[in-house]
Amino acid sequence: MPRRYDPNRPQRIIDAAIRVVGERGIAGLSHRAVAAEADVPLGSTTYHFASLDDLLTAALRQVNGEWLAGVEVWVRGVDPSVPLADEVTRLVEEWLGGGGSGEGGGVRGGDRARVELEYELYLAALRHAAVRPLAAECLDAMVELLERRTGDKGTARALVGLIDGLMLQHLLTGRAFDRGEVRDAVARVIG
Repeated sequence: MPRRYDPNRPQRIIDAAIRVVGERGIAGLSHRAVAAEADVPLGSTTYHFASLDDLLTAALRQVNGEWLAGVEVWVRGVDPSVPLADEVTRLVEEWLGGGGSGEGGGVRGGDRARVELEYELYLAALRHAAVRPLAAECLDAMVELLERRTGDKGTARALVGLIDGLMLQHLLTGRAFDRGEVRDAVARVIG
């Protein structure tokens, strides 16, 4: 039987890997699970992604790209007449679904499952050395994007750390979003 030409297969496999992680977590990621999700032969996943680290790296690269593209849209859309602390607070609120409009460059419009997936892939770097460089690249890129608004790399790095901390605390505790508390914390970091 002739081999079927399928130029989109690697992308379908990556998309399936992201769905598998979203549904089952990193522990549920396997070539077999991804092949079933992508509706491709098992050999296709190992042909395009020899190891699970290769598959995880491809998934994280795609998720990071989407995340950073959204942050870049937000950075370009920041209203210079509005205090930056208010704009960052609005962004975090939109990401967490705390009542933001989801418009105006919000990265994900309050899709909690998507935020959990992004952090699960991002934190996979703790256990998978192969993806650490991608996590570091994403952090550095986010710092560069925020530096455009803060004017200072140190402030931008501190702001990225604060945002990550706020996001993780919210995801872990399920606490209601407190706009005033977040704005005060952001304002203290920005100075």
